[in-house]
Amino acid sequence: MQSVGNSKSSSSSSRQSKGGFSMFRISGLGMAVFITAFLVAVIFAANKNDVVGWIVAIIALFWLLLASFVVFSIQKAAKKAGAKLTEAQNAFNSAAGRAPSSGSADHGGTRLVRERGEAEEIRDLKLDHSLKIVQVQVRVVEKERAKGDSADQDTIHRALETIEITATNARDMIKSSGGADEPVSGTIVD
Repeated sequence: MQSVGNSKSSSSSSRQSKGGFSMFRISGLGMAVFITAFLVAVIFAANKNDVVGWIVAIIALFWLLLASFVVFSIQKAAKKAGAKLTEAQNAFNSAAGRAPSSGSADHGGTRLVRERGEAEEIRDLKLDHSLKIVQVQVRVVEKERAKGDSADQDTIHRALETIEITATNARDMIKSSGGADEPVSGTIVD
């Protein structure tokens, strides 16, 4: 039992009880069916007092025990998996320099600024990658154009298409982060 004054433990307890309650609801219905089948088989076997009825009751008991084993095994595995997931999240958060999610003392402003900074950093990495793709494709086009008449036009077309798609994706990243939405204009130089 946890103390009332400890807000961290009571909040984690309520999360665990919700998960356990939903698992209980799901497994409880199936268990109720098996228990009912077992009880009905035992009652009919006792009333008629024949061997077939007792065999059916034993089979129903077997299925009830099997279902109980499966339900409790799954619940135990789910608890272990949840604990490992929480442990992994805390390890990831501490490795990334963030406070653990369950007991974070960071409320509001500074957390939002840090998340924006991380989002901008990720966007910058994606844009850098997009520009590297464009540079590689430009080299492909230059290499093919250097071949003269024996240049593979399909390779050039694919490279130009890749450049166009990459540029469109990069502009979409900039737009979604609040950048200007201006049409592209300029002079084409041959």
